[in-house]
Amino acid sequence: MASFLSGSTLLQFLLFLFLSGSFLTIQSLISTDQTVKTYIIRIDSQSKPSIFPTHFHWYISEFVSSPIQILHTYDTVFHGFSATLSPDRAASLTDNPAVLAVIEDQRRELHTTRSPQFLGLRNQRGLWSESDYGSDVIVGIFDTGIWPERRSFSDLNIGPVPSKWKGVCQTGVKFTAKNCNKKIVGARFFSKGHEAALRAPGPIGGGGINETIEFMSPRDADGHGTHTASTAAGRYAFRASMEGYAAGVAKGVAPKSRLAVYKVCWKNSGCFDSDILAAFDAAVNDGVDVISISIGGGDGISSPYYLDPIAIGSYGAASRGVLVSSSAGNGGPNGMSVTNVAPWIVSVGAGTIDRNFPAEVILGDGRRLSGVSLYAGAPLVGKMYPIVYPGKSGILSASLCMENSLDPNQVRGKIVICDRGSSPRVAKGLVVKKAGGVGMVLANGISNGEGLVGDAHLLPACALGSDEGDAIKKYISSGRNPTATIDFKGTILGIKPAPVVASFSGRGPNGLNPEILKPDLIAPGVNILAAWTDAVGPTGLDSDIRKTEFNIVSGTSMSCPHVSGAAALLKSAHPDWSPAAIRSALMTTASVINNVNQSMTDESTGKPSTPYDYGAGHINLDRAMDPGLVYDITNNDYINFLCGNGYGPKLIQVITRSPVSCPVRKPKPENLNYPSIAALFSTASRGVTSKAIIRTVTNVGKPNAVYRAKIESPPSKGVTVVVKPAKLAFTEAVKKRSYVVTVTADTKNLVLDNSGAVFGSISWSDGKHVVRSPIVVTQLDPL
Repeated sequence: MASFLSGSTLLQFLLFLFLSGSFLTIQSLISTDQTVKTYIIRIDSQSKPSIFPTHFHWYISEFVSSPIQILHTYDTVFHGFSATLSPDRAASLTDNPAVLAVIEDQRRELHTTRSPQFLGLRNQRGLWSESDYGSDVIVGIFDTGIWPERRSFSDLNIGPVPSKWKGVCQTGVKFTAKNCNKKIVGARFFSKGHEAALRAPGPIGGGGINETIEFMSPRDADGHGTHTASTAAGRYAFRASMEGYAAGVAKGVAPKSRLAVYKVCWKNSGCFDSDILAAFDAAVNDGVDVISISIGGGDGISSPYYLDPIAIGSYGAASRGVLVSSSAGNGGPNGMSVTNVAPWIVSVGAGTIDRNFPAEVILGDGRRLSGVSLYAGAPLVGKMYPIVYPGKSGILSASLCMENSLDPNQVRGKIVICDRGSSPRVAKGLVVKKAGGVGMVLANGISNGEGLVGDAHLLPACALGSDEGDAIKKYISSGRNPTATIDFKGTILGIKPAPVVASFSGRGPNGLNPEILKPDLIAPGVNILAAWTDAVGPTGLDSDIRKTEFNIVSGTSMSCPHVSGAAALLKSAHPDWSPAAIRSALMTTASVINNVNQSMTDESTGKPSTPYDYGAGHINLDRAMDPGLVYDITNNDYINFLCGNGYGPKLIQVITRSPVSCPVRKPKPENLNYPSIAALFSTASRGVTSKAIIRTVTNVGKPNAVYRAKIESPPSKGVTVVVKPAKLAFTEAVKKRSYVVTVTADTKNLVLDNSGAVFGSISWSDGKHVVRSPIVVTQLDPL
């Protein structure tokens, strides 16, 4: 056969082979090689021989044995493909000079009203009115899909779809083209990587997607995607509540922004990198302005950027002007639990708002223990019941109220104390109910501290913090006939203090690059009311047959879309701003003070929180529209940052797509023009050591302005901070100014706090604006 077949002839030949059965199917591959897996192959696109009319033709000729092995091809934020291969074949591909990286597909997890007002948004003035509520901006939601019939997604009185939109409305099971409108401008679903993983041998394998509980379409069977989409950009919905809780007008942060839905996560089985990367590729090509992705690893361990498809896809998006907002993970209050730490991603932690759903456990001795609950069924009306703690037996499964762990003879007709952990909080209540219990007290352990979230329990139940949990267990141990009841207080507004850093919110330091403070900031993420699916009840349990238009959910999954909506508003008000400028505006105007004018506290301990907990602070959109100065970052800046990390040109090209070259003099990662500053000193150094860190600010306020620096030095005798120059003058012609922060540490006498750091700040002010950046000083062992 001639080696120069035309594109159409080659494709016809391949199709003939496929239809005649000459190519192996995935099923036959699996039957002959039980270790077949999915891999993402990063290709140097410029290496394609001219004989091949397309990259796809090249891939199936040189890298795989069958076109059916290829799951996705990528050509926008990433160049390459994903495919099912044996580990031996995948390893052999690394010898091909055109292959830059081979990345094994990994499973990711979802990071599972009143908040717009709490963020400083007001009708008739400020960012909402200046941006027309974000009407010309398209927000891409990477999640579990959408329930399009909800009022939050009405397109009433919204203008035509922006002309820049190039996406599609992909149809499927119970999702037609009519489910898209001027609000939901497009929808897609990505399942090939997911299905390949489910078919492969292993702990999650053994079959495809369960279509009895899922929709092979953009329709949301889980609820998470509907909730995040309406949090970011839901329309006004009057008379909203979750079974009476949080009653009022529900609305997203950017109520007129358009939504583009990318379903990459599937009920009960997570999200796979190959599908997520395909969604990044599609979304950027479709024309989105902001990407909201409440997805990440669950262990706080960050892969190098060149092995992290979320980081790679996000870089491709950011380099094309698309801001990516991502959840910081729910691994708190443990340190170094923050996820999605790439510096081109906005990493968002979670805080509380000034609304709560209190409940009290009233003990037989008259004490009242304060907790929270979203239980909406028949109350206990003050009746006292015997209360028991199955954990007294020493059996761990009983203390956690795991499935089939409770003896009905021990719990029937009683209130049962269950320890938090190992299984879903609401599932524990169902175990109690099945065993005949009349109520549940959910007690935090020391790892969760005093952090509480409300749940729509299926029986009377109240969550208590660690101290109150210990108190109630002590009461049971000391009394002969302990009794209790639960009193539900409904919705309470004006809670103080707020915001408080949520106990579950992912914490710094950044485990990959401590020079970059992560999370970047926090936003509302506790007990957030937003739209919900009709496919499951508010608890998400299969046995929960309740239907609710809105649900109240907590997690950094909920804080992320608040920032996505905020970015949409800023993009609409300032269409020429880069993603880095938008992030800078959000960070430098963030607040570190709560509503009682004191420093924000940590929910898990009640003590003051630090930038490792909240980054630059809690977003304040009343100020973000006019930040005065911004810290901008170019693609070349990010490349220099990667060079400073010791990555070679080939590894950097895995991320950047285009070939790069590093400067002769290795850049310092801490000199990336970030809105926060971190000075790292080696534990091996002794005596006085200094670090000089460079930053450049761009004036986006009035042309003629003079800013003066104010330094809040870290509270340690061993640290001093000096800024030069201490005054920055801007004119019509001079819009950028640089300065140097010199941090000097007497490492022999340096006293750090429990997190291994001390914190300060630098603020630039012209009398109107205050542009604040946190400063972190820490010691680390040399690498």
